[in-house]
Amino acid sequence: MVVPLEGSAGIFGPSCQAVAELAAAEFNKEDGVLGRQVELEFIDAGQAPREVAAQVAALADEGRLDAVTGWHISSVRNALVPAIAGRLPYVYTSLYEGGERRPGVYCSGEVPNFQIIPALAWMACQLGRRRWFVVGHDYVWPRQTAAVLTQACAGLGIEIVGEAFVPMDAGRVNMLVNEVAKSSCDGVLMLLVGQEAVLFNRLFAELGLSERMVRYSPLMEENMVMGSGPEATDDLYVSAGFFRTLVTAGSFDLQSRYAAFHGVGAPPLNNVAESCYEGMHTLVHLARLACSPLVQDMNRVIGELGYDGPRGTVQFHGNQATHPVYLARADGLDFEIIEQL
Repeated sequence: MVVPLEGSAGIFGPSCQAVAELAAAEFNKEDGVLGRQVELEFIDAGQAPREVAAQVAALADEGRLDAVTGWHISSVRNALVPAIAGRLPYVYTSLYEGGERRPGVYCSGEVPNFQIIPALAWMACQLGRRRWFVVGHDYVWPRQTAAVLTQACAGLGIEIVGEAFVPMDAGRVNMLVNEVAKSSCDGVLMLLVGQEAVLFNRLFAELGLSERMVRYSPLMEENMVMGSGPEATDDLYVSAGFFRTLVTAGSFDLQSRYAAFHGVGAPPLNNVAESCYEGMHTLVHLARLACSPLVQDMNRVIGELGYDGPRGTVQFHGNQATHPVYLARADGLDFEIIEQL
């Protein structure tokens, strides 16, 4: 389980660990996977990508790993793939920029064409917001996503009027807010990760920018909303495959089991943590479908994989999963789901 335990993305770590522990206990209660018990090894994805990859590769060399999954940024994914070189099945659970086709990498997270573009189209139609400023961290996901959106938005009558990016964990979010304040946009697209997105929300509110701009983020979960505070989340919209306010049988079932397993003091269940739960289930379903834990056997059957989970129906097309995505608006310390995109 490669999940962030430090840095700006470390805000997700406790929730990711907690839901992974639940999933492992549930699998082991059912006699594990192909008759073997599930054991978790947590690797801190908040480290430099090369360090993460080196640790995973060392464990693989020692024969201590059978599979890799977890939520982490695309820079970590790009370091991990050559480090394990198709030796182990790897389910990448994070939303990302799209386009990952390397064998043995199975992507269960959202991509722009069914997460971000439909949300921007909805906001153009329903709210009349068509002039967007993109703010983000300076790495693969924000940069490549912005490039995808520039091309897609032109056909929707939506204009990207400006972009600004800062290094992650560099403490320069105030520069982004200042650039937005000078812009003629009526919407801000946030491609920021974790705690620095919280800081952006607070500074945005302090300048009163929500009076003339909406915000939209494809990566905003319950920890981040609580960290921002209700006074800093006016007109903040989010799209994701899971919210804890999602009214589906699968969502209620997961939340009930999560609360029973960890108690009322558990870290908040959120879309980042739920993606880790999906990643583990993808691996287990693949192993059972292939009747094998080996990556070469999973590669042969990945296009046949489909199952029902907390998000709804998950179906793989090649190595990319599709699933329902929901649009929500921040409401106090939680989310009000508006509709399925």
